[in-house]
Amino acid sequence: MNQVSSHLQTDITPVHVAIIMDGNGRWAKKRMLPRTAGHKKGADAVRRVIEASVELGVTHLTLFGFSSENWQRPKEEVDALMGLLRYYLKSEIKRLHKEGVRIRFIGDRDTLSDDIVRSIEEAETLTQNNKQLVLTIALSYGARAELVHATKQIAQKIKDGTLDIDQINEDQLTNELYAPDLPEPDLLIRTSGEQRVSNFLLWQLAYTEFFFTDVLWPDFNKTHLKEALGELSKRDRRYGMISG
Repeated sequence: MNQVSSHLQTDITPVHVAIIMDGNGRWAKKRMLPRTAGHKKGADAVRRVIEASVELGVTHLTLFGFSSENWQRPKEEVDALMGLLRYYLKSEIKRLHKEGVRIRFIGDRDTLSDDIVRSIEEAETLTQNNKQLVLTIALSYGARAELVHATKQIAQKIKDGTLDIDQINEDQLTNELYAPDLPEPDLLIRTSGEQRVSNFLLWQLAYTEFFFTDVLWPDFNKTHLKEALGELSKRDRRYGMISG
């Protein structure tokens, strides 16, 4: 069981919170605004939640920023999202670095433009020794693709003779994931009322607690995060065993 945080009056302090940030488009539609306006407001929510996570004692925060399936969206929307990402990487990284946030990215970087990949690598290098919060952004990410990647890595080792088939186990597969040292999430939050995982962290979510909220992502704030953490503290996490 995780240690009790001085920040949270709960029985459990989550180490790792993962969030599927959903509802930007619906937020914009309700206000008769273009979807890009919702994405911009969603970026503001990212900033709020990072700050709230630090205040509430969360040590790892993973955000589903852009899925491998999102490339199928209209080109105008994808271009706007990539432009927003470029802006975020330029405007936010130094501030996050000063606040002690370590930034990591998981996903297929081969699908991203060269300038974005360079900015990602620079952000990771700049913040690699920070300890306050580990912020992982899933970008051009799909959990099935991650598992295929891990399987190929294992298959190559068997082919090379550096791994025997009898040595394949859960730990071996975990070691071939995009971020093998990332702890499994204690809590998954999905906003906007949808109740599915959408190809996000399928291997890592085996014993994660889920929290679904009708709040659209651009409206999500510290109060909502604290509510989710409070709900987690009431749950009996047995990991396949019995209570107590």
